[in-house]
Amino acid sequence: MNDGSDAGIAGRNTPRKRLLRGIAVQTAAVAAAVHLLWAWPRLGSPPDARPYFFLAGSALAAAVAVATLRGGEYRRLYALGAGTLGAFLGGFLAWHGGDAAAALAAEPLAVVAVIVEVVGVGAYLALYRLAPPTSVVVERRRGGGDVEREDAAEEESP
Repeated sequence: MNDGSDAGIAGRNTPRKRLLRGIAVQTAAVAAAVHLLWAWPRLGSPPDARPYFFLAGSALAAAVAVATLRGGEYRRLYALGAGTLGAFLGGFLAWHGGDAAAALAAEPLAVVAVIVEVVGVGAYLALYRLAPPTSVVVERRRGGGDVEREDAAEEESP
């Protein structure tokens, strides 16, 4: 747990956070794309509601990816990213139940989706763990340009 200090969590652009953010953004984008690829040809199939849920989930995953890339380091955003990818994963397991392994063997897109979702959940949870509490980030934003100067100094230092 964090003790409330900024030690070890200061700066959005530390190398570890940049790497994790890149992984998280890429996995969210790939998961969104895979779900769109699966859902698009199945739209209009009245008895199956999954394509519509996949469209909504893909839009959310893409929005979270963009916000992760361009926004501040907010724990709530990282929790939303992990939750979105985890919901895809949990939904797959709930839909197929005990036949999940057979469904994975039959559908290559499902294999890709499961792999990127597991990696993405891990990356978002690691970002969540490394991020300062939201109140600290909000206070930094209110403080003005000091945060940007700190981030620039971190990028320049070896």
